Amino acid sequence: MQRKFLISGGGTGGHIFPAVAVAQLLQQEYPGCDILFVGASNRMEMEKVPQEGFKIIGLDVMGLRRAISPVNLLVLWKFIKAYFKSKTIIKEFNPDCVIGTGGYASLAVLYAASGMDKKTLIWEGNGFAGLTNKILAKRVNIICTGFPDMETVFPGEKVRFTGNPVRENLSNIRNKSESCKFFGLNPDKPVLFITGGSLGAKSINLAIQKGLNQLEKAGIQVIWQTGKNFTAESEGRNGIMAMTFLREMEYGYGAADLVISRAGALSMAEIAVCGKAALLVPSPNVTDDHQTKNALQFSKLGAALMVKDADAMNTLVNKAIETLGNKHLIESMQKALKQVARPNATTAIVAEIKNLITS
Repeated sequence: MQRKFLISGGGTGGHIFPAVAVAQLLQQEYPGCDILFVGASNRMEMEKVPQEGFKIIGLDVMGLRRAISPVNLLVLWKFIKAYFKSKTIIKEFNPDCVIGTGGYASLAVLYAASGMDKKTLIWEGNGFAGLTNKILAKRVNIICTGFPDMETVFPGEKVRFTGNPVRENLSNIRNKSESCKFFGLNPDKPVLFITGGSLGAKSINLAIQKGLNQLEKAGIQVIWQTGKNFTAESEGRNGIMAMTFLREMEYGYGAADLVISRAGALSMAEIAVCGKAALLVPSPNVTDDHQTKNALQFSKLGAALMVKDADAMNTLVNKAIETLGNKHLIESMQKALKQVARPNATTAIVAEIKNLITS
């Protein structure tokens, strides 16, 4: 019997990457299965998902304005149309399970599926429940979470702490000696790894640029992924490796004694799986300030330290130097990370799907 899976998620890489990872593992578990994606017609999933070899259908949807706005009337109208289109798609495709990983389209698809007596599962990667998943929580069968203790925001009997999927090559990072050799760095000296994603993080980049002299004087080596929107002025500096993009992230994490990163769910999952102490600088430009809530979750566990975006220019480099000089603190954070690390998150999510469709 050929299994069918309908997956809806998109808008950002944080929704698309886990959805694709789950789809790829489902193909391994159910050879020959039929997988269909549904996304927002004007968002990046319409390009990224087909690049991974999957079919996708677009819905004309848009995000709710949090302030009172006449635009929300249009949002509601588009949702109603997307809801009925989703019902048609589900009826024609007849999936064994409908899976949501967040994003505008996910609400319409999972809302429709849950009313059609379909097996449903959603994934919430952040330590703070998004509006879509809050609405869907009472209707779906299973809720997979990237953070522990989410029973306080979701119905407890539905919650499964699976963790967040990470890139496969990070499940087995390189050791420090091998990683430092890759960058031409000295493995006997401390290494600071800065990553702000493919676009970069402006506040982090400006703070690091300002503090390069301090870092050099402190004997700290730097691996700095700036993102494409920033050009580092690091030429001629000893032990400062700056690049726009680092494909071999397993070497970046492998070399690092301390990581500086934004606090997106997937970045934090990578930090946890790699077991690296971190300074988290939450982006202020995200819905519901969810990166701050993510960072606070790790901070409360003792797994990371948080630096506010507005304070980064004046405090980030000093905090990095101070932290790297405190071996006990580094080891304490590494130990705490083991509580939240889930290197087999994708496998755990797919296991929940398998249990659901056979129950």
